[in-house]
Formats: sequence, structure tokens, C-alpha cells
Amino acid sequence: MEFRANQNPVNIVLLLMALIFCPVTGRALEPDEVLVVANVRAGDSLELAEYYMQRRRIPRKHLVRLGVTPEERCSRQEYDEQIRKPVRAALARIDPQNRIRCLVTIYGVPLAIRSSGSKEERQEQEQAKDTRASVDSELALVLTDAYPLEGWLPNPYFLGFREQENLLQRDAVLMVGRLDGPDPATVRRLIDDALATEQEGLRGRAYFDARWSKPAAKNLSGYALYDGSIHAAAAGVRTSGRMEVRLDEHDELFQPGDCPQAALYCGWYSLGRYVDAFAWVRGAIGYHIASGECTTLKKKDSQVWCKRMLEDGLAATLGPVNEPYVQAFPLPELFFTTLVDGYLSLGEVYLISLPYLSWQMVLIGDPLYQPFRPR
Repeated sequence: MEFRANQNPVNIVLLLMALIFCPVTGRALEPDEVLVVANVRAGDSLELAEYYMQRRRIPRKHLVRLGVTPEERCSRQEYDEQIRKPVRAALARIDPQNRIRCLVTIYGVPLAIRSSGSKEERQEQEQAKDTRASVDSELALVLTDAYPLEGWLPNPYFLGFREQENLLQRDAVLMVGRLDGPDPATVRRLIDDALATEQEGLRGRAYFDARWSKPAAKNLSGYALYDGSIHAAAAGVRTSGRMEVRLDEHDELFQPGDCPQAALYCGWYSLGRYVDAFAWVRGAIGYHIASGECTTLKKKDSQVWCKRMLEDGLAATLGPVNEPYVQAFPLPELFFTTLVDGYLSLGEVYLISLPYLSWQMVLIGDPLYQPFRPR
């Protein structure tokens, strides 16, 4: 994983002040504000979409049926013609008053947009102007008519960019979550686990795996920023009183047996090598900061963290489909402190903690999921 040094670092103190003094206004995401996107060419996709909509009571007309490749990666042309175009048309037809706030992509919808051309051309593109992205990150901008495809675009909802001029307008940005996994049974479990956990609230323990001691400096960037943010996330969840918190600040990762009753997790850095240290409780949420932990959800022998955590029982996670650079990850203290506050849904928590769009990140889990009730 790399740090792109030409980007301005975000100050943790300023971010926490943004949370305290500039809270997100409005209400949590509602089922009638969700549009569900399924692929008729992928077995089980349409059935899973209908199951989700029935369980969440999403209006039946809020279903978009795509006819796109069922492979995990599609071309930019396939994305434009077979995903973006029909989703835009559906939004115009179903939602002329712009009340849809969130898209949910279902098992069978491609995960990522690959570079176009021959292998040599793709390699040249990836070194010079990277137009690869996750499908979901591009769909967040489906209402935007035109924007640069090279690299990332600052997310206007990210709390760290509140005072920054932005190319994107908030009204043209949608939340996007994905109900996906290694098999249809996993997707059904994600839906059922979220609904069941909401009845009693998420209970268990929170585990945060930093690499170094809490930094003394206030102005941090790169790896130090994210390691410090893991420390801040642990402190925030501990202060909330929601659950017991364990913070590890040694270079070694949690090892098998170290994390019983795991409800929340954030740590780094084991690239493509999941460490089975966790006994996940129902409804658990967590993510691992490393370069390619969502490159696949289907390859049988893959050990990437997103796939393996879903197989082991996690209800929601996130990760990149290609190299994202470290500062593209949601900041842990924003993600977890907002989550335990209980006022926003998972999709909203992800949106305000995610720095960039038209890039590599994917949220896997029900964006309507609210594991904690507001105090």
C-alpha cells in the first residue's frame, strides 16, 4: 500500500471538531429512498434483490434490472452502456423528484471497472492515468453528467473536506452499498443479520489493531495519520460506553484466539492474508486497511480480508478493488465514532467518512443497517 504524498493531509483534531461542531443534519436513510440494482444475467441476483426488498419493505418499483456480464470485472464501455445508462434512466423514471438517496448493488453486478485495451495498453494506463474504479464508487456519481475519470475526486460529504471547494455537488452524489459475497447464502445472511441485530443492538467487543504507540504530534499524514486514527477510534468507542474495547499498539497483528465476541474491528496491515483471529458476533462490522482486500469476493482460494471476513460471519465490511493509496480509506475515528452514535445508517456513516469518489472503495453490507440506537 502506498501513500500519495502530493495530497494535503487531513488533521485529526480538525476532523473531530467537525464531528462535534458541524454534525450531519437530517434523518437516517429510509427504505423508500433506496433503489436496488440487480443483474438478470447472474444466477440468484434477481431473487436476492427481491428478498432484500421484501424484508426491508422497499417499494417494488424501486428495482433496476441490468443485463450485464456476471463477471466481477467489466470494461468501461460495459459500465457506461449496461450499468450507468439504465440506472440513470430508472432514476429519471422512478424518481423524478430526486428522493432516492441510495443505490444497493446486488450479488452478480460487477464489482470493478477494469482498464480498457490490450494488456500492454492497460499496464501503460495504470502507470500513467488510472481510470480503474469500483462500480459502486462510479455509481455514486451516476447523476453527474461529466467528470474526470483519471484518479479520484474529493467526496463533498466527507467531513474532512467541509471547508474545501469541490468539483462535485452534494445533490448529485448518492450513497451506494453492496449486498454481495462468495455465494447467495452469504448475501441472505447479511440481510438477515442486519435486521436481527437492529432489534437488540450490536453487542460484543471492539478490537483495534494499531502498529505503533499513540502519536504525540497533531499534524499527521500518511500511515501515521491512519495509525493515529485507529487510536482515536478506540478512544471514541470506549468513551461511548457501548462495549468493551481492546487496543493493540504493537507491530504484530491479532492472532488466532485473540478476539472473542468480536463486534467491531479495524486494523492493518496484512496484504491479502487474512488472519483468523476473530469469533464474530452476529451483526459484526469491521475493515482491514490494506491495498487489495476487495479485489475479489468469489475466487475460491483467495485470502483477501473482505471475502474471508464475510465467510467467517461478518455482517458489513469495506475495502478497495485496486490499489487505493492509504488516504482513500474511510478514517477509522470518523467511521466508528459516528457509527456508535447511532443516529445514522451504515450507508451514511460510510459516506461521511470516505474521502474520495470515482475511485476504488466498496461498502459491503446493508446500507440501511443501524446497529446502535440513538441515545
